[in-house]
Amino acid sequence: MTHPSSRDRGDKFTYYRSIPEFQEYILIDQYQFHVEQFSKTPDGNWLFRESDDEDGVLTLVAANCQIPHRQIYERVNFESQPE
Repeated sequence: MTHPSSRDRGDKFTYYRSIPEFQEYILIDQYQFHVEQFSKTPDGNWLFRESDDEDGVLTLVAANCQIPHRQIYERVNFESQPE
């Protein structure tokens, strides 16, 4: 099982990157602590970061905010997720 889907990383992301104002693309796994972040650099390249750290923090540069991973997954019950 692949999370998030290859479509999220492929066709969708390709389309979103064509939008000049688009600055960050975040993928959040619904089955485990896993956050992927693509951030546009000032020279137009994309920087990739990922984290499986339950105590990690997602920093949204474009929105000037930080969100702890535990807050993102606050209401998620991983035990009830399908295998």
